[in-house]
Amino acid sequence: MYSEPIIRPMTSRDLDDVLVVEHLSFTLPWSKRMFEDELSNPQAHYLVLELGEHVIGYGGFWKILDEGHITNIAVHRDFRGKSYGKKLLKALLEHARNLGIHALTLEVRVSNAAAIALYEGFGFEKAGVRKRYYADNQEDALIMWLQLH
Repeated sequence: MYSEPIIRPMTSRDLDDVLVVEHLSFTLPWSKRMFEDELSNPQAHYLVLELGEHVIGYGGFWKILDEGHITNIAVHRDFRGKSYGKKLLKALLEHARNLGIHALTLEVRVSNAAAIALYEGFGFEKAGVRKRYYADNQEDALIMWLQLH
């Protein structure tokens, strides 16, 4: 039986677990080098969701002036449907507010109904479409925004 998950800043020690989640979650996964670059970027903010001894989820955003761009959010497929994505997104939004961010944006595959529902549940609104955004299958991306108050 697992204890409650811990959400904390991502470190380089987390990257092996993060890469497992990344490869299980995305058809165009980021490389270890891409995550290393993000960890050295002062405008990039990444959190991990740790359960027991392993990272089972992560998410992050870039801070651009007073706005944020969510780059990734993922939970290991064995742990989906347990509200861990909600906990992670809630922590990301709180972190963004603490940094003085007033609005957040993201792109999500138009076919990813579960993610869209998650984002809408937190108040994100559809704002447009990026045609053929995803290189693997030319799928469109839905652009969503959330105004933080």
